[in-house]
Amino acid sequence: MKLFYKPGACSMAAHLLLNEASASYSLEKVDTEAGLTETGAAYADTNPRGYVPALEFASGDVLTENVAILHWLGEQHPELSSDSTGRPLDRFRTLELLSFLSSELHKGFSPYFSGQTFSEDRARENRKKLDAKLGQFDALLNKGGDYLLGDTFSVADAYAFVILNWSNFIGVSLDAWPGTKAYLERIANRPATRKTLEEEGLAA
Repeated sequence: MKLFYKPGACSMAAHLLLNEASASYSLEKVDTEAGLTETGAAYADTNPRGYVPALEFASGDVLTENVAILHWLGEQHPELSSDSTGRPLDRFRTLELLSFLSSELHKGFSPYFSGQTFSEDRARENRKKLDAKLGQFDALLNKGGDYLLGDTFSVADAYAFVILNWSNFIGVSLDAWPGTKAYLERIANRPATRKTLEEEGLAA
């Protein structure tokens, strides 16, 4: 498998999971603004929509869209897609979490990476919306356990880590949500996360 990625982008979630699973894969960095991969190839030939991630298989098939790739990885590695108790709804809890992360929490950070300049009023509104999403995420952690599905690290945690880690790049403190801050630090200290950050050139 080959993962097309951009350092620090949501593609990091798939990268992290591949390391968690000790999977065999290669990486190809993408300059999404230039539309080129690090080998000089036109990225549109891999993903016409131009954004990461994309996962290319030995067959030549390509899977795109972050949630689809994360769900596929969870299907290949069931230990990363459910609680260790194996409750029947766990698979759908994972989809529930991925949907929230993609459509709500990720969206809350989007204005900060849009390249736009906002008025003071709009900036306050953006921050208000982000704080609301962070509060909703923090409430998910109150169900108990170290991770979103209890004590088992899952595909949802990989995606959540990447999104929450963006707070370090935009100057948003998580002090108001100590549970979320501790959660982020807990995942950051996992060996697979440290390896992923190093491979993307983002290790401290």
